[in-house]
Amino acid sequence: MKKDIESRSDIENLIEVFYTKLKTDELVGFIFTEAVILDFDKHLPVVCDFWEAVLLNNPIYKGNVMHKHIDLDKKVKLLPEHFDRWAEIFLVEINQLHEGKTTDELIKRVNTMIPFMKFKVESSRDSNFIQ
Repeated sequence: MKKDIESRSDIENLIEVFYTKLKTDELVGFIFTEAVILDFDKHLPVVCDFWEAVLLNNPIYKGNVMHKHIDLDKKVKLLPEHFDRWAEIFLVEINQLHEGKTTDELIKRVNTMIPFMKFKVESSRDSNFIQ
């Protein structure tokens, strides 16, 4: 039986495995390695902060995920299939590593977040967009 996501360490392990796959993916890897060259030593802890805030109710994340993706879209156009592939890879890794109540909440959040992010990023391209 796989264990549930219970700690920051569980989140860090999941995010590390996920980004290892993400960086080499044919559809979205270039976003993280060429379009925007990320310092993963800085980026991954921020991603972990976000998920720790969401899943473990620790308000450690101080950024705005939506603004980050809208800004990213100005550098490289984020297409619906980019979001779908991100979610597909993430969900596979989640399901391979974990199961339980918090894991189910993470899956629910991913499935809720992706359509909303697609909509907001696409809407942000409109000159009348208000954040």
